Amino acid sequence: MIIGLVTAVAASACYGTGSVLQAVGSRRSAREEAARGATTSTTEHGGPSLSSTAKAAVTWEFVLGTVLDLVGFLLGALAARLLPLFLSQTIISANLVITAVLSIKLLGIRLKQLEWASIGVLCSALVLLAVAAGPEGGHHAAMAFHWWVLIITTVLLVGGSLLVRRMGAKGAIVAGLLSGLGFGGLGVGVRILNGLDPFQLGTLLSDPALYAIVIGGLGGMYIHTVALQIGSVNGATAALVVGETVLPGAVGVLWLGDSSKAGLAWLGVLGFLLAVVSAVGVAYFGQGDHGALGEASADQPELARK
Repeated sequence: MIIGLVTAVAASACYGTGSVLQAVGSRRSAREEAARGATTSTTEHGGPSLSSTAKAAVTWEFVLGTVLDLVGFLLGALAARLLPLFLSQTIISANLVITAVLSIKLLGIRLKQLEWASIGVLCSALVLLAVAAGPEGGHHAAMAFHWWVLIITTVLLVGGSLLVRRMGAKGAIVAGLLSGLGFGGLGVGVRILNGLDPFQLGTLLSDPALYAIVIGGLGGMYIHTVALQIGSVNGATAALVVGETVLPGAVGVLWLGDSSKAGLAWLGVLGFLLAVVSAVGVAYFGQGDHGALGEASADQPELARK
């Protein structure tokens, strides 16, 4: 379990740093678009256009953040195989703490006292989960279950991306939640993936869970990019935390046999609920900590005053 814990913490650090770097790249791209007087950077609903999202994705900050996300993905996948899902996903979700701290330095954001309090509760919740976590369940599930993971992940991300673009500038929290659900589907897919032990390429390529992993990862990353363009980096990341924690945690307990230590189930439930509530708190209290899409000013002190 120690290796799994260390791996999950490392994944969390990569994800947290990557999110802030991606936010820096997204906002710089939006400011440059506004400075050039571009009229195609937003949709009729006020959200980022596909072209503006693509331009944000090629900034050096965003590319570096994406590399860190990929490293985080590999570490997180290993953690999902070594730990109960409710523990591995919640530890990885602690990247919210790293995101919040780095956003102060790199984005000039000042966190409210209630945001700091919510982050403190999240850290306490992680300690409770670590204490309560018992042995992980199995890695095998019926093939129908693999197909359902693929179908649900695809519907959520495709339908969700259309919904977010209809919502425009008001869709940041929804986008963060949907991206989290995508990453949650990814975590479940990694856990049940066939053909890894022993390695069998044919079995691996024929498993629907593999394609749930690909769709969940790429789709989640895309919608998270949109969320970072239009809303608070801390708020969007906190909503992501809820999505990627609740879904795989419930799946692990209900269908894959994850459990807590004898007599400590109540502590695990308490830690899990506190983690979700505190993440929602950060999302709610941090809604105003962002610059609007397409703002022209590149001065970080100006961002800090908003």
